Amino acid sequence: MALTATSSTSNQGLLDAQLELWHTTFAYIKSMALKSALDLGIAEAIHSNGGTATLPQIVSRVTTLHPSKIPNLRRLMRVLTAAGIFTVVAQPPQHPSDDELVYGLTPASQLLVGSSSLAPFTSLILHEMRVSPFLGLATWLQHGDERSSSSLFEMAHGKTLWELNDHNPTFGALFNEAMIRDSSFTMDIVIKECGSSVFQGLSSLVDVAGGLGGAAQSISKAFPHVECSVLDLPHVVAKATTSPGGGGVKYIAGDICSSTISLVLEAQQRWWEVIDIIAVVEHQEEFFAHCIAWREEDQLEEVDQAMAAALMLLQQPAAALEHHLCKAAKNNSWELRSAWVMHDWDDAECIKILKNCKKAIPPRDAGGKVIILDMVIGAGSLNNKQKETQVLFDLYIMAINGAQRNEQGWKKIIFEAGFSDYKIITVLGARSIIEVYP
Repeated sequence: MALTATSSTSNQGLLDAQLELWHTTFAYIKSMALKSALDLGIAEAIHSNGGTATLPQIVSRVTTLHPSKIPNLRRLMRVLTAAGIFTVVAQPPQHPSDDELVYGLTPASQLLVGSSSLAPFTSLILHEMRVSPFLGLATWLQHGDERSSSSLFEMAHGKTLWELNDHNPTFGALFNEAMIRDSSFTMDIVIKECGSSVFQGLSSLVDVAGGLGGAAQSISKAFPHVECSVLDLPHVVAKATTSPGGGGVKYIAGDICSSTISLVLEAQQRWWEVIDIIAVVEHQEEFFAHCIAWREEDQLEEVDQAMAAALMLLQQPAAALEHHLCKAAKNNSWELRSAWVMHDWDDAECIKILKNCKKAIPPRDAGGKVIILDMVIGAGSLNNKQKETQVLFDLYIMAINGAQRNEQGWKKIIFEAGFSDYKIITVLGARSIIEVYP
């Protein structure tokens, strides 16, 4: 039944309903306005001008802007200020021209400037390769059977995200940079909020398949006494060693396999107790576990009592499924940390991963636990912006057949994987820390 004005529905109610519909309909324009600002470098232009800038000052620094489009830039800035990306302060009445409006950075746009900018991550989200698949969402939802295992992304591009990373160097480079920036940003907050309990007292850390080393670099800066290394494929290490900001982190080229990991750790004289480290790799659409074991007699007393290793569980070499196995000096506990990647997998695969994690850690009374950094839809602040962001991210990650989960979703896979309990810590905004106990 169509909505029309009645005694119970005023004309104002109709207009409000239309406004709500329009607001959602035009939301993509706000995203594209932000993408344009990133492509043009508007935030950096304001930042490099001392934090505030008039339109002519922005134009003088955005050298790629065509002079005939300056009036259009003014309209773009009007959208971005209305969206809260930039601030705008009007000059006194004697300066009525729009050119005299002074634009500034908000907390959101401050994240888009500087050497640790999240601009690459934001650009990745808004990249046409990630946006265009959603034009076919309805078509994808109408197909099953032959296409049921293909993701929305794969239907649009004929390749998985990981395959596209390999075949499109420009996109792959953006993906890698986005991951390292987000990893560093998140790790910095984790270090501030709970770093002392996770990393304090460690003497060494090997980040296996650690990519360009974003997490390792953050840990190295916060805990200079921890010797941080990154082990990854040769072509990844080649990029990492030529990238800025890698100071304090050693990069080691090798394959993600049992023998390589074992040789690297033994070469550095890192002696471990008996423990199986599980590395999951894709082979003929099945997952096989490769275990590395250290003999109890190999561990030297008082040597490397506090040590950590990061283990990647990979579907593809480019995938970022990051795990850290930590041994605390005082209580001899081990922690396996899964960082911001479980959402890439469906329930069945997550259960397999968690089962392998459970095999890799001791019982709870010996300090064993899995720490997951990911979203818990509905956890933490209950403001509408956070809830909407979480469910939008879920739809975004659905494009590659991943999922964001609410507490019930996490509880299901945690218990089906054989764990006994869990705790959710809401200290990461839209994301959470989930401690899972065997």
